[in-house]
Amino acid sequence: MKYTVNVWEDSVKATHTFLNEQEIEHIKEYIPMALKNVEHLMVVDNDDAVGFMGIENHKLEMLFIASNQRGKGLGKALLQYSMKNYGVCELTVNEQNPQAIGFYEVMRFKTYKKTELDEAGNPYPLLYMKLDR
Repeated sequence: MKYTVNVWEDSVKATHTFLNEQEIEHIKEYIPMALKNVEHLMVVDNDDAVGFMGIENHKLEMLFIASNQRGKGLGKALLQYSMKNYGVCELTVNEQNPQAIGFYEVMRFKTYKKTELDEAGNPYPLLYMKLDR
């Protein structure tokens, strides 16, 4: 679990620039519990965790890639695997994470709903996306 949280923190610091250090540390406390509630798959390279995703009920709940592994196709491979093997067809992404939004759009996901607050009531707008079949 420790390695997964480390990947999460590294990835968030690289991609969630709208969060400050204190906010990241606060959210980090909830990651182990969130991981226990979803099926998750991890990518390991030379005994190092380099990425993971969490899936629940055909929904991608989380996808995080270590910052030094971004751009190598791991996110694409994990998402394609989840779509093929778990029927993933829906996800939620922070509106303030344009790189992730662009990635999901390339992977044929389309926004169908937006909220001004995240699931915890914080002022981080979310985009809800579905696979455009």
